[in-house]
Amino acid sequence: MIPPPEHEQRVAIITGASQGIGAGLAKAYRERGYAVIATARSIGPSEDPGIVTIGGDIADADTAQRVVDEAVERFGRIDTLINNAGIYIGKPFTEYTLQDFNALIAVNLAGFFHMTTRTIRHMLDQGRGHVVNVSTTLVEHADSSRPAALQTLTKGGLVAVTRSLAVEYASHGLRINAVSLGVIKTPLHDESSYAGMGALHPIGRVGEIDDVVGGVLYLESAPFVTGEILHIDGGQSAGH
Repeated sequence: MIPPPEHEQRVAIITGASQGIGAGLAKAYRERGYAVIATARSIGPSEDPGIVTIGGDIADADTAQRVVDEAVERFGRIDTLINNAGIYIGKPFTEYTLQDFNALIAVNLAGFFHMTTRTIRHMLDQGRGHVVNVSTTLVEHADSSRPAALQTLTKGGLVAVTRSLAVEYASHGLRINAVSLGVIKTPLHDESSYAGMGALHPIGRVGEIDDVVGGVLYLESAPFVTGEILHIDGGQSAGH
């Protein structure tokens, strides 16, 4: 992998960056000196000149194009893409609606496709780059008390494509990794549910945003690691 010149600032694109894990990642990458393109359906301007915010739905190819164009025009490069944006709809399989299916496919898969194809084209020109996909441990450790078949269908696709792209682009200086998450404390969850959900993890608690950030930053700093699915799930994937 070709390192960037020392004087060039690295640039990270983070989707779903308005709150929760995405906001935590944006903060962490800035602290590491990266310029950040932060995108989400609804996101306000940042007071930090090193964070450029772009509102829009990444399920729309035009939004993805705007994000990539802004990164290249403003900073001239893209070093990291974190496909953090995603939605969760958990219910018994036969209760899913066509609207549920379309929503999950649009954000979890089409959004990934729109962002990643455009980003990888620029990374190939640079001869380096890193993509991190965000998945869930439910993909490989199903739980009958938490039916989520369409969730695992879409997020499982990200796990499979992570390995496929890692092999396809390894010789081009690109690394593709993923994190597989347990339950993480974010604004999406009711705090009163944490005690019960903590029991799903052998460690006995739900994860913190900093747990996820630490895992992603490890992958960022590990040049010999690609095609890895890093479990940040309190031991859930190991068993019960």
